[in-house]
Amino acid sequence: MTGPSDSMQKQPRLLSARLFQKHRQVEVVLSRSVLAWKETEKSKKRSGSTSQTAHSHAVQVCEIVAVRKMKDDDQDSTDTRRSDKKEKQLSQLYPHAFTVSYVTRTRPHQWRCSDVTFHCANEGLCQQWVQVLNEELSLLTNRPKSLLVYINPYGGKQRGQRIYEQKVAPLFHRACITADVIVTEQANHARDHLKTEANLDKYDGVVCVGGDGMFSEILHGLVTRTQNDNKVDQDQPDAELVPCSLRIGIIPAGSTDCICFATVGTNDPVTSALHIIVGDSQPMDVCSVYHNDIFLRYSVSLLGYGFYGDVLTDSERKRWLGPARYDLSGVKTFLSHNYYEGTISFLPAENNTGTPRDKLQCRSGCFVCQREPSSKDNKEWEMSEDNEKSDKDGSSGWSVIRGKFIAINAASMSCACPRSPKGLSPSAHLADGTTDLILVRKCSRLDFFRHLLRHINKDDQFDHSFVEVHRVRKFRFQPRHHELVSLEDLSESPKKTDFRPICSTQSTCNYTGTHSSWTCDGEILPHAAIQVSVQCQLIRLFARGIEEQQQCVFEDPCTLWASEPSTPSSVD
Repeated sequence: MTGPSDSMQKQPRLLSARLFQKHRQVEVVLSRSVLAWKETEKSKKRSGSTSQTAHSHAVQVCEIVAVRKMKDDDQDSTDTRRSDKKEKQLSQLYPHAFTVSYVTRTRPHQWRCSDVTFHCANEGLCQQWVQVLNEELSLLTNRPKSLLVYINPYGGKQRGQRIYEQKVAPLFHRACITADVIVTEQANHARDHLKTEANLDKYDGVVCVGGDGMFSEILHGLVTRTQNDNKVDQDQPDAELVPCSLRIGIIPAGSTDCICFATVGTNDPVTSALHIIVGDSQPMDVCSVYHNDIFLRYSVSLLGYGFYGDVLTDSERKRWLGPARYDLSGVKTFLSHNYYEGTISFLPAENNTGTPRDKLQCRSGCFVCQREPSSKDNKEWEMSEDNEKSDKDGSSGWSVIRGKFIAINAASMSCACPRSPKGLSPSAHLADGTTDLILVRKCSRLDFFRHLLRHINKDDQFDHSFVEVHRVRKFRFQPRHHELVSLEDLSESPKKTDFRPICSTQSTCNYTGTHSSWTCDGEILPHAAIQVSVQCQLIRLFARGIEEQQQCVFEDPCTLWASEPSTPSSVD
């Protein structure tokens, strides 16, 4: 079998030349996939280096941000401004130069844009390198050229506009990306504009600058627009939704930035901007949520009932506190220690999707998420719909669990964030057509605290007798609360206490707390009884997924020095 390195060795060099980088002579080689350079033996001897091998640098062509020819005024503002006499002499001897901007990795998952400038002996050689490099970049058709950008100036710490103008816009300009910017003025401004007004034909993607709430606006606007354009009624639970053709970019500027953290590995604006520039593409599942066959919302991260629903409901009353309201509401909800009774029914995923406890984390190039949704999946979904309609008790593949729960969570991604690096479900996948259903049954306050602690350490958070987790394609939840009983029944039959709130401390309960609320990606749903279906790979992000480690160059630079150039331009 031919390995990757064998195939790479067959790639010829496109260009090869001896140029100058700073005050050193370097040999620069370009192939289809890699730009590499190393200090020449001649330069090593002049510098008195005793090393037997020169340190080489290599950059993947797909991670080159831009290539530009240096003009006289550019060199005046860089090289000649420095006090190093050797640099000034180099600019005088070799006035023709070009700069390559490329991605470098600093801390784990964090990207930065670095520059390297090569000086050439003549203008023709310089122009040749710039032309060939830009031709190779033009072949990367996945890169966006025009973007529609929405900025939320109020989210998080109200830094969205400044982050975009200072950190993102200069990178887009360097990469020759045009951007139409809209600063939102009220809630759902971006969603409504995308649904009705935006001319999406002129853009290669949509970018949101803000937090998870802003991303949710973009998601709902773009998905709704796509279904309307394709004459699909998204209000029908069994409708086959059309995947969005435009990718979505996220520039994190919110309070938690959970979605960005779980898809890139960091909530760093520069890293996200570079993922957009190089044209990364990460498919992602979307959960559609219904109540009595009436569409409510879409979700991509967390659907939470009980603990997390109560936290969000309480925090909405304390918005004046800012991000600190989540901590205060979390402590209050934990001390209340409420639990709720209901019935959860779910359709388990197939065996080939793994399990939530297999420790197989979703990372860049995840083989579990590589599978494209097929017509076979659609037929299986239709069969499950028929079974659901014909058997409401949960047979025909459906599982049913009745009980008292402190929390019911559905995680369509790991839900990792800076406070919880592993997230609610560390092995959840972004694009496998499933969600991880986590059921936390009634337990003591101490046991629940132990469960919460495992969100921030390396222990298995599902390894408790009161916690169970299932990988599912669909689920529905029916609470047992006072909405199931008419007012007439309540007045005539005071013994129907089963529909009252069920709490560990009865004194903390009251009639208005008879049921919890669902939090759907940070928004409160108006109904507790819901049906959820996972729409496989409905959207795509400008993201690569979380890189397991610092990625190696696909081609070994050593093979470049030994191969023959297809377009030789070697110059001393």
